Amino acid sequence: MPDSDPEPRPVTAEAVPLGTGTRRWLFRPPRRHGEVDTGRSVSFLELFYDLVYVVLVGQAAHTLAEDFAWRGTATFAVVFGLIWIAWLNGTLFYELHGREDGHTRSLIFVQMLLLSLMAVYVGHADGDDGRTLAALYALLLALLTYQWYSVYRQDPPELRSTPRRYLIVMVAGIILIAASVPLSADVRLVVWAVFVVAWCSVECVILIFWRRGPTYAVVTDPMVERFGLFIIIVLGEVVIGVVNGLTDTERSTLVTTTGLLGLAIGFGFWWNYADLVSRRPPREAGHSLATWIFTHLPMGMAVAAAGAGMVGLVEHATDHRTPVALSWLMGGSVAVMLITTVVLLPTLADYDRHPSVYKSVQAVLVTAAVVALLAGWSRPAPWLLALTLLLLLSATWVFAFVRWLRQGALINERSAD
Repeated sequence: MPDSDPEPRPVTAEAVPLGTGTRRWLFRPPRRHGEVDTGRSVSFLELFYDLVYVVLVGQAAHTLAEDFAWRGTATFAVVFGLIWIAWLNGTLFYELHGREDGHTRSLIFVQMLLLSLMAVYVGHADGDDGRTLAALYALLLALLTYQWYSVYRQDPPELRSTPRRYLIVMVAGIILIAASVPLSADVRLVVWAVFVVAWCSVECVILIFWRRGPTYAVVTDPMVERFGLFIIIVLGEVVIGVVNGLTDTERSTLVTTTGLLGLAIGFGFWWNYADLVSRRPPREAGHSLATWIFTHLPMGMAVAAAGAGMVGLVEHATDHRTPVALSWLMGGSVAVMLITTVVLLPTLADYDRHPSVYKSVQAVLVTAAVVALLAGWSRPAPWLLALTLLLLLSATWVFAFVRWLRQGALINERSAD
């Protein structure tokens, strides 16, 4: 080899399972609580895992696109909550306890098999397919519970109180979801809604106290990145919604323009999240971390719902007024996205460094959210509704950008003095 070639990387048993390292690579237990790898980056396996959720969210959004009425919206919200809880469990387990070994890979691939099967039934979750979906989801929760239990077994007795509570909640969730299998579709949907609300509420409380206890979990850059990647996943539904709408509708200048305006709304979502929230770690305080994590649920749901609404927006592009349900869905989705951003900002670690900037941005975001709801209530033509929502998202970003520029200029002036 030429002298200029870089030195070969050392080969470890965890990276390449050979000889006596094979058994350890395949059966090594997960990392204990507190053994967080702060120097790692998001792995290809995690990205592959997230791709399965692209399909699940897409199926749920497709169902909403066919029914914008209250029942369709409620079904979408509940099913999206189930999907997000599964994603959160898989993501946090890998972040806190996963390894780059055969054991972790095998368990994640089993999860992906179950999730792929679930995607087949998500599209008709409010019918008979809901029974199979509930059974598969209970199995998925059981697998996730086993993974958490495998960590619990390694913890010393003095650190087991919080993980024990988490396991109890997970087991209760398995029982509740399994019990919904034989129920009627309407009752089953109510049980799922109770599960989503109760699980998020209880785990939010547990997380607050977890951060104060000895089983301290460090917030790492990969963890923050994974939440941002999930928002990217649901933003993909905006693109899919516009493409599906243009594909299924007789295209004209007005129809195409409406579709492009709808796509630009997705751009507005991205600009606001990417520059205001993405890659910014939350505070270390437990309530801030809990708020940061669980606020991503309604935010992701709102963006995915907007993606589903794009289909109807394009299909009704030639109407004089946007249909009632569709208009409220689009205005409400933008409003929720803006309000959840308002809630997320105080949880960020650098909020106290620039309070005046953040507070002024929050005020503008709230104002824009109110205007978005008014736009949904007024039901203008689809193209005008899309343009109005786009201008609102653009205005919030421009205001934030200008405020940050002024803040930077002020800091430079003080440094010069």
